Amino acid sequence: MKIKVAVVQDSPVFFDKEATFKKIETICINNASKGCQLIVFPESFIPGYPRGLSFGTTIGERTETGRQQFADYYNHSFDLKSNDLVRLEILCREQNIFLVIGVTEKQEVSGSLFCSMLFISPSNGLLGVHRKLKPTGSERIIWSEGDAKDLVTFNTKIGKLGGLICWENYMPLARMSMYLKGVEIYIAPTADSRKQWTATMQQIAMEGRCFVLGCNQYMTTALYPDKYRKEVSHLDENFCPGGSVIVSPQGTILEGPLFNKSGVLVTELDMEDIKKNKLDFDVIGHYSRDDIFKFEVINQPEIKNNN
Repeated sequence: MKIKVAVVQDSPVFFDKEATFKKIETICINNASKGCQLIVFPESFIPGYPRGLSFGTTIGERTETGRQQFADYYNHSFDLKSNDLVRLEILCREQNIFLVIGVTEKQEVSGSLFCSMLFISPSNGLLGVHRKLKPTGSERIIWSEGDAKDLVTFNTKIGKLGGLICWENYMPLARMSMYLKGVEIYIAPTADSRKQWTATMQQIAMEGRCFVLGCNQYMTTALYPDKYRKEVSHLDENFCPGGSVIVSPQGTILEGPLFNKSGVLVTELDMEDIKKNKLDFDVIGHYSRDDIFKFEVINQPEIKNNN
């Protein structure tokens, strides 16, 4: 089986959910018309990854301006219980695409936010949500932690989908939890635009003998709303140059890495390559040494079968 995928490197309309939705719809329609069956967007594409913003917080102190900034971010974040999800489900159904997208997800009851990755099918709608297990550094100010129930994988007609967000990919046991479910298309939305990230994507592909789709935003300070631009003036203008990349199960770069511009990486994945590359290495099979090592993920869901 061969499938065509698109990895989107672009910027949201920062802190503007409605305008960002329209941009997502345009990008998906354009790439669906080219025959893409799976379209991937970066980490927290709705409503944007808030690099450089402090939310008025230092140790032992919060400001009223920072609280309002958090409220603004919350108001433009993604609500699974609202028309936000319905809109994406309709888009996937009408365009006959699988969509994997990073969002900041707000919780209807608790008021907390999560850095989440949504998996949406053209036939079944929302397959499930992966929530970042450990927000990195000062991300912990705004994002809560996910848990094992969020380590999800899905068996679909285009392959077994799964993945981790940004620096979760440096957590060896989190990666192993994906491999144990036989992930074939490993999706890694990120805000890391360092050139070293490419090597991380290649390592995961070779380790898991899977295709890896690394997806980042392209963002500059000029793309921030006027009200926030002063706060990010300390950043380089081109502070997030991208680095999106598609890697084969042999660690070979198929497309990218794309730097210093917006764009979409499009390529065809030959799923037979996964089987071929299990000949000499299979991290959950003949190379696993279960007689020596034992590994358990408490409360991780079973792989779900979806069309």
